Amino acid sequence: MKDMTPAGRMWHLYKMGGITPAITSMFNAQSAQQMAFIRSAMKEQRKNSLYEVTLDDMESVVFDLETTGFSPYNGDEIISIGAVVMVGDEVKENETFHSFVNPKRTISEDVEQLTGITNRLAADAPDLIEALHDFLDFVKQRVLIAHGTGHDKHFLNSALWKTSKVSLSHRLLDTMMIAKWLHPKRPSYCLDSMLETYDIQVTKRHHALEDSLMTARMWSKMVGRIRDRDVSTLGDLYAKLSHY
Repeated sequence: MKDMTPAGRMWHLYKMGGITPAITSMFNAQSAQQMAFIRSAMKEQRKNSLYEVTLDDMESVVFDLETTGFSPYNGDEIISIGAVVMVGDEVKENETFHSFVNPKRTISEDVEQLTGITNRLAADAPDLIEALHDFLDFVKQRVLIAHGTGHDKHFLNSALWKTSKVSLSHRLLDTMMIAKWLHPKRPSYCLDSMLETYDIQVTKRHHALEDSLMTARMWSKMVGRIRDRDVSTLGDLYAKLSHY
C-alpha cells in the first residue's frame, strides 16, 4: 500500500522525478505530481530514437501555440495550445486537444484581436503547468509536427524549464523546412502561402486547434510527395533535411 503521508508522498515524487518535484510537493501536491509526470515523460522519450519508423506508420501530433508575443525569454507566455493526432497521412480529426492557458500577465489588445483570446478568458484558463501536463499526456511518445517550429520549440522549452526544469526530448518535424526541401526557391513559406499551394481550405487562422488541423491536412498531402522521392522512414527524412 502506497504511503500517502506527506513524507511518503515526497519520497514517491522524488523517485519519479528527482528533488525538484519532491521539494515542490511540500507546497503544492497537485503541481508536484504534474511536474513529476512531465519530467518522467521527457526521460522516457529520450529512450526512443524512432529513426526506423516508416512515415506511413508514424504516429504524430501536429500542434500549434498561441502566445502573447515572440520571446519567451523576455516575458512572453503561451496562451493557447492546440493539437491533432495523425497516423501516417491520416488526420485523426476526432482525436484533438485544445486548452487556453493563463499567462499570468496582460494580453495586449493586438494579440486579443488576432487570436480572439481576451484577458477575461485567459484569467479563467488553467495554469501553465496544468495545460502542459495535459498536452504531454495527449502527445505521449508521438513525433511532434509544427509549421515553423522555432517559435513553438522555444516556447515549449521555456515552459518545460520554468515548470519542471527539463527540456523537450520529443522528435520534431518542421513542415516549413520540409516545404523548403520540396519547393525550393519559393518567395514565401509562411503557413498561408503553403495552405494555398496544397489547396487546403482556410478555416480560422491564429486559433491553435484550427491552425493545427490545417497544418495536419497539409502534412497529409506532403507525405505523398516525400514518398515519391524514395524517402520512407523518419531517419531518411531527417537525412534529407539536414542540408536545410
